[in-house]
Parts: sequence; C-alpha cells; structure tokens
Amino acid sequence: MWIQRKISEIVKQAFAQFPVLMLSGARQAGKTSLVRHLFPQADYVTLDIPRDAETARLDPSGFLADRREPLIVDEVQYVPELPRHLKIAIDRDRRPGRFILTGSQDFSLMQGVSESLAGRCAVLSLPMLSLAEVFPTATLQETDGFCWRGGFPELWQRPDLDHNLWLGSYVATYLERDVRNSLKVGSLRDFDRFLRAAALRVGQLLSLAELARDVGIAPNTAKSWLSILQASRLVILLEPYHRSPSKRLIKTPKLYFADSGLLIYLLGFTNWAAVIQNAAWGALWENLVIAEAWRYFLNAGRRPPLWFWRTTQGEELDLLIEIGPQRFLAVECKVAAAIERRHLKGFHVFEEVYGPAALSRGAVVCRTDQPYPLIEHGRIAALPLGGTQGLCQWIGEQIAV
Repeated sequence: MWIQRKISEIVKQAFAQFPVLMLSGARQAGKTSLVRHLFPQADYVTLDIPRDAETARLDPSGFLADRREPLIVDEVQYVPELPRHLKIAIDRDRRPGRFILTGSQDFSLMQGVSESLAGRCAVLSLPMLSLAEVFPTATLQETDGFCWRGGFPELWQRPDLDHNLWLGSYVATYLERDVRNSLKVGSLRDFDRFLRAAALRVGQLLSLAELARDVGIAPNTAKSWLSILQASRLVILLEPYHRSPSKRLIKTPKLYFADSGLLIYLLGFTNWAAVIQNAAWGALWENLVIAEAWRYFLNAGRRPPLWFWRTTQGEELDLLIEIGPQRFLAVECKVAAAIERRHLKGFHVFEEVYGPAALSRGAVVCRTDQPYPLIEHGRIAALPLGGTQGLCQWIGEQIAV
C-alpha cells in the first residue's frame, strides 16, 4: 500500500530546478521508496552494497560514467567524498534534474554537500509519516493509534508487523550501528541506557550534565551522542525564544523525539492503556503535537521556525511558531478535552511582555473532536491535533493570511 507523502510536490519542484537533489532523513523514513516512486525512470544504485561503495570511492568518475541519468544514489553517506566528484560533473553541465542523493544525516556527508555542491544542490529533509498522511480526517481514536504505532512507513504499509518487535530491531540494527560507526561508541549498553534516559526527559529542559550522570558517561560524550541523534532527525531540540524587554528567560533547549512510537517503545510501555494512565501521558501528548508541527514545515521544504517560551518565574508557552518579524502563533498542549481559563495564562503573559501585536493567534491543542473558541472572536481556540480542522490545517491558514 502506497501512502502519499506531503513532501512529494516540493521534491519534484526542487529536482526540476537544481542539478542535484539531496533528500536526507532518519533511517526507514521512506527516502528510497519516495524517490523511486516519484522518478520511476531514473537509474538506481545503493552504496549500502559494499562492492558499489568501493567502486564509487576508488573510481568515482567511472562509477558515474557507467550509469545513465537521472541517477538515484542511495545511502550516499557511505561515500561522503562523492559530492566532490559530482561537482566536477555538474560544473561541466548545469542542467537541472541530473542526480538524486539520499542518505541518513551524517556530519561528514552534510559537510561534503555544503562544501562541494553549494548553489548546485537542493537539500530537503524527509520526516517520518505525519498524522495527516496516515489519517487525513483523523478521529481521536485514530490519533491515539498513530501515537502508539508511530510514523515509520513500513509499520503502516504492513499492519501485520508487531511494532514492538520492529522498533526493537530498528534500535539494534540501525541506531546502534550508525551511531557506533559515526562516533566510535564503545559500549552499546551505555548507548542503550542513553536512549532510554533521553526518552525519560521528553518535554523537559535538557541538562546534559544530569543526563550524562544518570547514564554514567562524560558530559561531552552525552553531547556527541545527542548531536548525532539530532542530525539523524531522530530527536528534536526545541530552542527557547530569547527576546525579552522585561523578563529573564530560560535559555536551555527542550528535548523531544521525532517519532512517538519509538519514544513509547524506549519508555517501555507494552499497551496503550498503560500510556494514558501514566504520569508521562501529558509529556507524550506534548511530544506528539511538537513533532507534528515540526513535520509540517519539513514537508513544506522549510526549516521549522519553532521555539518554546518560558520565564524563570514559570510562565510558559509550549510552542511559538514565527510567521513574520516578531509575530507568532502560540500553542499550548493539554491532554484535557475541556480547556479552562487558567490554561490561557501563558498567552496573556506573553502579550504583556511583547505586546498584543506579537501574538497573531493562539491555540490549545487538546483532546477535543472539534475546535471551539476560548476567548471572544476566536483569537485563541481549542483545536484537535488531527483532521481537517486540526493543528496543521490551522497553521497553514494562519501563514496564508
């Protein structure tokens, strides 16, 4: 079963304008399936095969000459020097639509792309499936099912798969292998503990010192491991919004996971009832909301303009979305279905600090089936996460205004 990806039109437009398209993203996010679906006539080679990777490394000119264009080069991170040789071929012929590169985010890979293919390459990031891609008119029950199973395409294309078994294999064969190869992780046991300790901190202010202490590793090691997870699009570090004329702000990022299913697996839940009865349910819902907003912008080919806002006095907003110079959409995440006035305090304090013009619209994304206004004229409203009147639809409408 093919699931239509929202980024598809952006991918086709970018390929029609640039000689090279680089599509990065997490392992098993669907990069290969997407480009082969969109460009069925393109030649294809994967550098995951050691023989082909060795050929590309030892004889890059011959490797490229032996294949027809357009050419899809999959798993290009295994030969990070290849972009330098692509630059030579492209400088001879700047026609758009020649090469498609896919790969998991890797520091040396992205450095090679930025240094060798600047101005020649469109760079897009494919996230895991969004709620709207799986359930375009998502009900609350479907939203919960998506949160539990997560957004890896294979888990939805093959409903018979045991998702706990699949995610366990994913951690063992992809995350651990990639991180170990990239950062020379010596102890997989320590790295497994690191992943689970990070999951316990979702939605919280990130303290690398505390995270490292709980795992039993050095703070610099924790920083390196977290950086590769972030570069691999598996975790999201949401930075705080700093500008404040009158209040001292928190300056530490918050940690979220890009995929709710992976997060729930790492937390050790074995059924959905255990999730919603646990004290972590509020943080898991917040994670799902933040990740959906993050995917919305990646699917539009944009860098997510997302922050959170919090003062040392405790006033906060879970999510700020910049839609113009010093103009924001503000979002709070609540697992309740009925929102009370006290839940709106963060919006009012934000307006007091920055002025009413800074807050274009506000939303409390909660467990409601239908949107409803929370103040006069609907300037702040309660929204469902999914469906045709949900968060991402609301973001798109406000940006278009």
